[in-house]
Amino acid sequence: MDIPTFFQENPKAALGFSGGVDSSYLLYAGIHSGAKIKAYYVSSEFQPQFEKADAVRMADQLGAEITIIDADILSVPNVAENPSDRCYYCKSAIFSIIKKAARNDGFSLLIDGTNASDETADRPGMRALTELEVQSPLRECGISKSEVRRLSKEAGLFTWNKPAYACLATRIPGGTYITAGDLGRVERAEDSLRALGFSDFRVRLSGSSARLELPASQISRAQCMKVEIDELLHQEFETIVLDPAGRKMEETVI
Repeated sequence: MDIPTFFQENPKAALGFSGGVDSSYLLYAGIHSGAKIKAYYVSSEFQPQFEKADAVRMADQLGAEITIIDADILSVPNVAENPSDRCYYCKSAIFSIIKKAARNDGFSLLIDGTNASDETADRPGMRALTELEVQSPLRECGISKSEVRRLSKEAGLFTWNKPAYACLATRIPGGTYITAGDLGRVERAEDSLRALGFSDFRVRLSGSSARLELPASQISRAQCMKVEIDELLHQEFETIVLDPAGRKMEETVI
């Protein structure tokens, strides 16, 4: 099966939308396949503001209808406690919220942007999608991440080379209680680094300290700018450590 066939068979769908590479392409593909598709974005403490802005921008670019739903994910049982299967409880809550809103809007099918490159084994969030009967057209049609990027570039989507992004909660060590304050500190620190021209990095929280994981190609520049970086991030953290191993990058095939 290919994507046009999927949407021919499923001409009406609600999309759990993040504004990232995969869900943006899926929104484009649904529209260009003639489907009635509506995007739903859940805004919480776990998503930085730029992700919401990208989601709205993409919907505008495609002329797609989008609903923004505010949610207090930290109040969901077992999420703030940050257990090893936190993603299960988080994703269950997010897609339950979307499913309810979509049903109220007349949609019975809920889809997401999981692609064929995403490992499904030992991923608690995937279990939530299965339980809620969320379909993943990209994965079902065998479309990999590199293909999504290529197709997105051909379609002129600004997300085609957008770095992979995981929610802010992934910056907090497993078992460490998650607070809105800590998520805010991480977001502000990452915004500061982004403003300095760094990209595709992570600011990992460790107590009152932060560990910066940058792509190997950006480490030398960060070392040269250590004083400036320290001055910026000391507003949020007592100690800032640059991980010399660098951050493992997603392979991008253009």
